[in-house]
Amino acid sequence: MTPMNEADFQRQATAILGRIEEAIETSDADIDFENSGDILTLEFTNGSKIIVNKQAAAHQIWVAARSGGLHYNFDATKKYWVNDQNGNELFAELSRLASEQSGTRVILL
Repeated sequence: MTPMNEADFQRQATAILGRIEEAIETSDADIDFENSGDILTLEFTNGSKIIVNKQAAAHQIWVAARSGGLHYNFDATKKYWVNDQNGNELFAELSRLASEQSGTRVILL
């Protein structure tokens, strides 16, 4: 993957946090969220949370869920964020994590 400069990272990372908010709003999922600067907190009716945040030093998006922490790099060729361990796309994994934590099927696009 081609390294990003700081401006590109900030632009892509801010955009993805906004896209996650939009995906939650347009889904049928009962998820509350709060964006506080570089940290997006998703809260479920059972009180569990998923934290999505920018990691500027690493140029990554980090996700903390009950099942653990995940790190994502932006793939400029594919135009999406991919898990640095398994290559899965961010929205696919957020959908899976949100479904696991909420106990209902959640699809975030």
